[in-house]
Amino acid sequence: MCNIAANFLNSSAVHFSRIMTMSPNIIDNNTLHRSFQTIGLVGRPRNDVNLQMHKNLFQWLSEKGYQVLVEKPIGERLGLPAAHLAELEEIGRNAQLAIVIGGDGNMLGRARILAKYDIALIGINRGNLGFLTDIDPKNAYAQLAACLDNGEFFVEERFLLETAIERERQIIATSNAVNEVVIHPAKIAHMIDFHVYINDKLAFSQRSDGLIVSTPTGSTAYSLSAGGPILTPQLNAIALVPMFPHTLSSRPLVIDGESKISIRFADYNTDQLEVGCDSQVALPFTPDDVVHIYKSQHKLRLLHLKNYNYYNVLSTKLGWLRNSA
Repeated sequence: MCNIAANFLNSSAVHFSRIMTMSPNIIDNNTLHRSFQTIGLVGRPRNDVNLQMHKNLFQWLSEKGYQVLVEKPIGERLGLPAAHLAELEEIGRNAQLAIVIGGDGNMLGRARILAKYDIALIGINRGNLGFLTDIDPKNAYAQLAACLDNGEFFVEERFLLETAIERERQIIATSNAVNEVVIHPAKIAHMIDFHVYINDKLAFSQRSDGLIVSTPTGSTAYSLSAGGPILTPQLNAIALVPMFPHTLSSRPLVIDGESKISIRFADYNTDQLEVGCDSQVALPFTPDDVVHIYKSQHKLRLLHLKNYNYYNVLSTKLGWLRNSA
């Protein structure tokens, strides 16, 4: 019996190792850290402490021999030479790594733009929860040195959502989202009637305050507050979460990540509606329009410390840990 158990454990370990090796979300870092020649510093500092951290980090990276590009509004506030100032898109085109100083909101805002470039992102947490910003500001330089000098990191890919508004067979507006796309009334909260199609087939009709369409990354954000499920980042899945539905049987639905979602609205909806992307971008539309949501071709490349553990982050941030005693 012991031999059988031992063989099972050994074979399971080998199988698990193969799964981890073949994971499409993880990028090998054997040579990646050597390619970090230009590093961008981005964010939106709200206080002098965060602003000073940008300055200190600029000096620290420059002394290490890196070409450093600082997001233009920050660099201007710091009085840095013009050669080191760049717009966010320019950083995306020219840098191999962007360091985001701030909270998850800063990371979301920068990630939506930088995802279309071949650049990795890592965050120094100066916000509240910090699901996407791994580095502790109190130990930032030691942790960054481990990444940059020793290659003690890995890169994880997260998919984004694209949304497009169709009017009279023409696309009139588009945007993308790292966390979620939210359909809701534009001004006063009230119920709306809509029909959800998945891959051109009617999935359900609903009367509610709106609908949250979430990525696995966003499943711990607004979607979670609305009663949605937590999806681990490796899942190729999308969650559809109703907002205060009129029918108690309306429940969150998890669908394949390759699905195309189309939302049409009942004729008697008369008020202006809105698509929100990560609570940072708002696209107004009318009830006659159709909203399409699907996986983006671009991916967010998150750089994690070598000892990063998603489940530890989850349990710590959500207060799931308890004393063994």
